Amino acid sequence: MQFKRVTMQDIADACGLSRNTVSKVFNGRGSVPPATAELVLRKSRELGYGSPSGEAPAAQSGGNIALLTCRLPGDFHFGTAFLPSFTDQISRSGYSLKIYEISPEELREKRFPPHFIPDQIAGIVGIELFDSDYLDMICGLGIPTVLTDSPPDAVFSLMQCDYVTMESVAGIFALVGRLAAAGAERIGFVGDYRHCGSFRERWSAFRLGLEDSGLRLDDRVCICDPDTSPYSDPEWLMSRIEQMPYLPDAFVCANDFLAIHLMMALKRKGYAVPADVMITGFDGTTQSAFTDPPLTTVQIYGADIGRIAADVLLIRIRNRSLPYTWTRVKTAPVWRESIRPAAAGPE
Repeated sequence: MQFKRVTMQDIADACGLSRNTVSKVFNGRGSVPPATAELVLRKSRELGYGSPSGEAPAAQSGGNIALLTCRLPGDFHFGTAFLPSFTDQISRSGYSLKIYEISPEELREKRFPPHFIPDQIAGIVGIELFDSDYLDMICGLGIPTVLTDSPPDAVFSLMQCDYVTMESVAGIFALVGRLAAAGAERIGFVGDYRHCGSFRERWSAFRLGLEDSGLRLDDRVCICDPDTSPYSDPEWLMSRIEQMPYLPDAFVCANDFLAIHLMMALKRKGYAVPADVMITGFDGTTQSAFTDPPLTTVQIYGADIGRIAADVLLIRIRNRSLPYTWTRVKTAPVWRESIRPAAAGPE
């Protein structure tokens, strides 16, 4: 007995859709409403698309993807662009996103949120998860997992999961070189480099950038207090600056949140940016374009990271035997008026 091969056109006709729409669902290209994607996947199973036995391909089986986080992304986080594109991408393959916020007690006691049931989860995406022991516990579940950032020591460890994040080193290296070209000889760093992997990479790039520009690192003009410190408090920031032996020519901040609050603190005390001190950030947030002056930063492409992370996780779900991968998505400096123009070279 011969079985009739079911085609995408057959599925399109059965759903009352175009073949192009059906192709988008299976190939993950273009935007398809979740309800439409679900209809296509359900009809493909009914018709036995991809298998004469009546079973749809394993990649179309659907299920739940769990977002585990200690802190949901806010306005200054690249996750605000990451989540919509990640969710859209997994929905095309029939998956739904379930969000689980881990409480401080659960993190400390190494417990999962009460409604997190591993048997009902096909994959995990981690955002703002920087506790190594907790991550080991997640990876120990044997569920395909992808992270968007890491603990500060991740570069020295062998995490049992995939990792998709922004490239941090080249952007900071470029900022330091540009500040040096603008005449900065003494540059400070702001941010807790022990907080997470991306901050540690930015700190390392900062130090390399200083060395490459022939400048000396002076810890006395760096603010690297624990991340739990009140970095958004202008008075606290100024108290830290007033403890410095001198005001540096520039500050490289680990993200835009830190840079914007530092700018506000300095201006409140009468310092001019960039005339007295230059400031740079990192993230490329919307707010960075509307500061006074506009903030020089490094653009993170959160939506692209979301799509790539979804693809990596879906591939892992299909084939768990593949080696784990670390993927860095390129960033790009955005030059604005919070730094001075580069000094003119010799005639």
